[in-house]
Amino acid sequence: MTHMKRAIGEKPPVPLTMAIETEKFVFVSGQVPTDAEGVTPEGIEAQTRLVMEKIKVLLEEAGSSLDNVVKTTVFIADTSDFKAMNEVYGSYFLGDPPARSCIRCDLVVDAKVEIEATALK
Repeated sequence: MTHMKRAIGEKPPVPLTMAIETEKFVFVSGQVPTDAEGVTPEGIEAQTRLVMEKIKVLLEEAGSSLDNVVKTTVFIADTSDFKAMNEVYGSYFLGDPPARSCIRCDLVVDAKVEIEATALK
């Protein structure tokens, strides 16, 4: 059996791939809320929106979509931001939302949220 995988997205300056497309799945690495210039917007809502848009673009590049997301992991720096993050996050999943874990942690960048996703192809 042949195992095929393809890197999706731009190559970052660190040893990771933005997303990996396989025959049946797309695995999106944790996306942080920095734009092309490395700027992080203020506020959990804007940061969540930027992260979800980045995930959406990567999935579409792999021939998938947010509708095919089956699992996400949300890393959040401050649990008091959960409700606001959840409202923005939920607006991206119109049908049944994916399974999700949410973990409070210190993020490696100065941000409030990071999200990774797994989608069907």
